[in-house]
Amino acid sequence: MILRILLTLGFLPLALLKGTSVSVGQSPVLVVYDSVNLTCNCNCKETTKEFRASLRRGASKSVEICAGSFNISYQSFESNDKISCFVVKDEEKVTFHLRNLNVNHTDIYFCKLETMYPPPYLYTTDNGTVIHVKEKLFCEPPKPFLLMVALVGMLVFYSVLMTAAGCYCWQKSKKTKLHQSDYMNTTPRRPNKYYQPYIPTRGNPKFH
Repeated sequence: MILRILLTLGFLPLALLKGTSVSVGQSPVLVVYDSVNLTCNCNCKETTKEFRASLRRGASKSVEICAGSFNISYQSFESNDKISCFVVKDEEKVTFHLRNLNVNHTDIYFCKLETMYPPPYLYTTDNGTVIHVKEKLFCEPPKPFLLMVALVGMLVFYSVLMTAAGCYCWQKSKKTKLHQSDYMNTTPRRPNKYYQPYIPTRGNPKFH
């Protein structure tokens, strides 16, 4: 019981030191593929000498994905969860550039802004943005084996078609020759009859 009271008293000043609210600069739900830019609007005054911005994942806000610390002399960045993250800050907003996302990164994300110096310590978070990461659908290139099968099938079909056409033409030509032969053999002949050879008469002028 005493420990719970001490913890409550210890966290009470931190809760009272929340600064001005921060708002998101995009739709509360984003449908993306492998990259997204999250913008958090804030009042990042020049009087703030040391400032920290972090992106947290999950409803509990316990998982820190990436963070950036800013002061007058340098900027440092931290990235976790195999996500490529780059943080950019100006006087009105902080933008988290996220890359290499996959479907497993679908979740709700929160911006947390902290004023580290000068005192007092202040922090604030936004209402969160749901990022729905969809998997890209890639059309697989035709495999060499399937291409070969298709090519062989086309060649076989062409060969069968040409063979059938050749057989049809040959059968048609054969029937035409048979019809012509039957027509030539239609002259009537009398069997076993003697045909007297033709002898010119004497009145023919060739014999005078």
